Amino acid sequence: MSSTSASYTAADIVALEGLEPVRKRPAMYIGGVGSAGLHHLIWEILDNSVDEAMNGHASEIIVQLHKNGKTITVSDNGRGIPVDKHAKTGKSALEIVLTVLHAGGKFEGKNYKTSGGLHGVGASVVNALSKELIAIVKRDGVQYKMEFSQGKPTTKLQKASGASRGSGTSITFTPDATIFPKTEFDPELIRQRLEIASFLHRGVKVHFHNDVDGAKTTFFHEQGIVDYLGKVLEQRVASPIHDLAFTFRKDGDERVEVAMQWTESTDEHVRSYCNGIPTPVGGTHETGFRAGVGKAIRNYIDTHNLTPRGVKIGQEDIREGMVAVLSVFISEPQFQGQTKDRLNNPEVQTSVDNAIRPVLEQWLNNNRSTAEAIVARIIAAARARAASRAASEAVSRKTATSRAMLPGKLSDCLSTGRGKSELFIVEGDSAGGSAKQGRDRNHQAILPLRGKVLNTESVALSKVLENKEVQDMVTALGCGIGKSFDISKMRYDRLILLADADSDGHHITTLLLTFLYRHMPGLIADGRVFIAVPPLYRIDIGKETYWAADEEDRERILAKSDKRSKPEITRFKGLGEMMPEVLWDTTLNPATRRLLRVDIDDHLETDRVMSDLMGRDASARFRFIMERAEEASDIDV
Repeated sequence: MSSTSASYTAADIVALEGLEPVRKRPAMYIGGVGSAGLHHLIWEILDNSVDEAMNGHASEIIVQLHKNGKTITVSDNGRGIPVDKHAKTGKSALEIVLTVLHAGGKFEGKNYKTSGGLHGVGASVVNALSKELIAIVKRDGVQYKMEFSQGKPTTKLQKASGASRGSGTSITFTPDATIFPKTEFDPELIRQRLEIASFLHRGVKVHFHNDVDGAKTTFFHEQGIVDYLGKVLEQRVASPIHDLAFTFRKDGDERVEVAMQWTESTDEHVRSYCNGIPTPVGGTHETGFRAGVGKAIRNYIDTHNLTPRGVKIGQEDIREGMVAVLSVFISEPQFQGQTKDRLNNPEVQTSVDNAIRPVLEQWLNNNRSTAEAIVARIIAAARARAASRAASEAVSRKTATSRAMLPGKLSDCLSTGRGKSELFIVEGDSAGGSAKQGRDRNHQAILPLRGKVLNTESVALSKVLENKEVQDMVTALGCGIGKSFDISKMRYDRLILLADADSDGHHITTLLLTFLYRHMPGLIADGRVFIAVPPLYRIDIGKETYWAADEEDRERILAKSDKRSKPEITRFKGLGEMMPEVLWDTTLNPATRRLLRVDIDDHLETDRVMSDLMGRDASARFRFIMERAEEASDIDV
């Protein structure tokens, strides 16, 4: 036995107490310390207020972003967190809730019929990751206050003098800058989340006070998710093929709400929620919903003998163009992880399926003209899918054959597959020539793009596959596209997008990302897509040469230089201007280059932004640009 093993004793075991595990490994509790994790702190506290509203104890929720942009207050007029002493610990219930993991009043089912905070860690996790947290509770005519820092009490529970009107809870917190690299909240992200909360909980007023710019907004939707469906359709610029939306609500121990319409879009889009919590990864409620919709539609088509000869209708045809909002409320949700992005309750699948199927089938029979429009849409999708499959299989056959079938303009590397192999998609022949000469031939393949890159947003796969550049990319990657995509067959470890550093290059990169996001999302999900960062400027100061990726980089380099020096600044018009050795040193060499990995924090927001920016509706694009015009510090025209 080695000496290392022999010295392994109890002294080597670290036992983290209280909320120390949260501060040590925050990603385990909030998914990360980036923007999504930072805002998840708000959602955890908001969920508690929403729980009060869901169970009939609160009618108003106020979220306040303080003037510093880094402090949040979430208040409700619910019952207020209990403050009496806990029998086992002797501490107040408020202190227990805010300092102990898996503590709360939602486990027994007596205080909350349905809840989004069943994990019992939300408020305590927020406390642990906050520089300061102040809790104010109003109960039984008395106001109580307690303060914390990094999860530990800094004051005792204090009782305010005099009587207090009403009841409720107010939590104010400031994220800890030693945990989060950036602690400024995004007002627009908060506003969107609060609006969704008001859609899902009709009858509850949700207020947002943005003290940064002084704006105050109130959300109140009597029609609930029916109003939400209209908002989603507006955001996605998807034209419905029928005027009458299908809406459904089943009350009881398990509440199910649905609003949906079929549109001209080629995508299916479902926004699902459980107990008011977004489930972007889906789960058993979505599976049951899709099954119920599929069975109802198929029964209607079969009953009325509406399938044309030679047409095979699949589940994906039934759901193509379907836009839906699904909201379920259950007593004991089983979420995947603390970030709650997927619902895992197996019984929910059956209950949602059984609830949706008969009601949708009856609705179709009662609204024959609407049903005919939906069925015609489904048959058209089936025919288009058959054409897409034929085109996809043609590309796949090309991919599956020998290297001789690879695109002629591809300069392949000697090694492919998992490891160090990389495929660079390079803008233009001239840039491709420099890249081919400057690359590492053992590990780096170059595929230059010629001509205009296709904008694939809202374009059917069959049309996409008619594009020669797309065909070459799919063939070179080897992993298929659409339904035939298989990440295990990818011929390279990484796909790297390499375009000019100017606005034209950024536009081409955006077009390529749109294609990958819509038709090969598995590449992004698996962390295989990167963006190269070539220099825009060369700066010569004396005998030293510096490279700047953008204007900010350039100014930083110049600020550090000797004021007496006379720097020579060259702005590259494109990658083709660079000598092969320069391109290698600045952009291709793994030891010196900069790469940005493409990740998706918020799938719903990414989908919305992609639709706004790349979709056919110019007005949505104009709104997006105008809303963010002040953020543009330098515009390349």
